[in-house]
Parts: sequence; C-alpha cells; structure tokens
Amino acid sequence: MFKLLIIEDDESLFNEIKERLTQWSYDVYGIQNFEKVMEEFTGIKPDLVVIDIQLPKYDGFHWCRMIRSHSNVPIIFLSSRDHPTDMVMSMQLGADDYIQKPFHFDVLIAKVQATLRRVYNYNTDHVQLKTWCGATIDYEKNEVTNDQGSIELTKNETFILKKLIEHKNKIVSRESLINSLWEDERFISDNTLTVNVNRLRKRLGEIGLGDYIETKVGQGYIAKEGTP
Repeated sequence: MFKLLIIEDDESLFNEIKERLTQWSYDVYGIQNFEKVMEEFTGIKPDLVVIDIQLPKYDGFHWCRMIRSHSNVPIIFLSSRDHPTDMVMSMQLGADDYIQKPFHFDVLIAKVQATLRRVYNYNTDHVQLKTWCGATIDYEKNEVTNDQGSIELTKNETFILKKLIEHKNKIVSRESLINSLWEDERFISDNTLTVNVNRLRKRLGEIGLGDYIETKVGQGYIAKEGTP
C-alpha cells in the first residue's frame, strides 16, 4: 500500500482528500504540527506528497525545498492562487505536478495514480545502467556520472532523459513526452514540460552535458550522441 502525505491546513479539504484517496486503498497521512513538517515527513516516509502552497508559518515552497534537500519523493502542489509563476516556481523546486484549486477530485486521483505509476514502475527494465556521451546513467538511482562529476536528477528528469536517449539523434515530440509522463495530456500544461526539460538541461550542464539536449522549436527535443 502506498503511503501519501497530504500537507494541507484546511481540515475539511484534507478530510475530503483523505476519504477519496482511502477509497483507492492508499494509506493517507496529514500534518499534526505545521512547524514540524520535516519531522513528521521523516517519521512517515511517504511514497508521495501532496502539498498546498499557502500554509501556516512557512509556505509550501519552503517545505518543498526542505523535502528536496533530503528526498526525491514525488511532490504534487495544490494552489488556490491564480498566478502562473506559482506553477513555474513549483517545477523549478522539483515538484512533479501542479493542481489549481478548485479542482475535481477525479483529476487529483488521476494525477496521483499517474505519478505513482511513473515513479515506481517505469524503471523496471532489466538494464538499469546506460552510457551516453561518455557518461553513465543509473536509472535506478537517478544519477548521471562522468569524469566531471556526478549529479542526481529528480524522477521526472530521469524519465525525460531516458525517453530522449531511447531515441537518441531523433526528435521526440512534446506530445509524446507529455503522454508518456502524465499519461493524459489534458491534466498537464505545455509549460510544465518546458520547465522540466530546462531544469534537466541545467543539471546536465553541471557536468558538461547541457548542450547535448537540444530543443527543436515547434517539434520537440533531441538527445544528441557524441563524446564531450
């Protein structure tokens, strides 16, 4: 049974979310003390976190940073604020998805299910190690290593890189990536994919590989093969 942590201070909304997700056999936890979110997170060890942006004491962005400094657990943001920059900020901090309030509970459930499938089932291939452009990619550990160092990617970043390398030197369309990542493009914005790819390219740039992910305007992305 997957353990889900819902970081939401609206008690009625939390109870509704818990009831809906429990019907799908998820083990759902809430936060008792919003000043000790990390302590409770560490104790629960959730498989996925749903977090509101507007929270007491510190906002959801703060707790996302804290969680990301310790864990790559998938994170879905909730927000009642109508600011596009909130979504961009969420993705830049390493969130996996973003839901605007008010939302239909079927959408939340679909996003939770898709994220769990993507994160915990996609890397079941027999071959977990891959070489690309002089680097070794460990799909299980979400690590890319070469003679310039080693970086750790988020689950989304690893998934995108894996899909691009599977079709190296060929264009992978944005629609294909969206469908592979989120399984239903109606539940994701085009801008979210852009943020994820830009973040992946920036991380790869730390070990000299950023230029090997190329954007084809109006078409998609391509992972070039070569030796740095």
